[in-house]
Amino acid sequence: MSEGAYTAGRAGEPHGHIKSFVRRAGRMSEAQERYYAEMMPRIGVPYAAAPLDLDATFGRRAGKILEIGFGMGETTAKIAETCPGNDYLGVEVHTPGVGALCKLIATRELANLRICQHDAVEVVRHMLAVDSLDGIHIFFPDPWHKKRHNKRRLIQPPFVALLASRLKPGGYLHCATDWEEYGAQMLEVLSAEPALQNTADGFAPRPDYRPLTKFENRGLRLGHGVWDVIFRKR
Repeated sequence: MSEGAYTAGRAGEPHGHIKSFVRRAGRMSEAQERYYAEMMPRIGVPYAAAPLDLDATFGRRAGKILEIGFGMGETTAKIAETCPGNDYLGVEVHTPGVGALCKLIATRELANLRICQHDAVEVVRHMLAVDSLDGIHIFFPDPWHKKRHNKRRLIQPPFVALLASRLKPGGYLHCATDWEEYGAQMLEVLSAEPALQNTADGFAPRPDYRPLTKFENRGLRLGHGVWDVIFRKR
């Protein structure tokens, strides 16, 4: 669901990245197509290689949370609905998922959620200012479980450093995965970032704001684990 891992450039500044997603055509339902066409002109944030004024985008001053790779959007919509005091920018490349979230935004009348359909690495790098975010969610990114594909994983040191730079002091970075080995990598990479501090002694308990998905509930009934990693910017 989530996007790109970096290759490092001069002075630690990334100049390119290995994409951690594969663009799938995916069939859209008639409802997804209809809501996509209707809603994206209203709540879509076009990609541009220029800083984005988040307060102007949402029409108010409030906590700003970025969600990378929202899939079909159910979790994102639930969080936005239960936390109306925050504004949420969801980033996803797959059109059916964007259409599905457009439908949820319309039917639930969510005023605090916007969508940018683009590679999240480029969105963070070019559109989000330093110290502009109160939180970042990365829930169940593709684990790329084959060892030869691990380089495609989103959670890599240069990208985590970039994310940390976009957080306000005290802002949080919350990752979750159902792949234990990837969870261990997340914990290792975030622990090594000097700008971040773990909020727990190792993995964190699932906070109330992150709802259980149907997939996650099914996995838990089967004895599968889920690992949350939550760090704050110093």
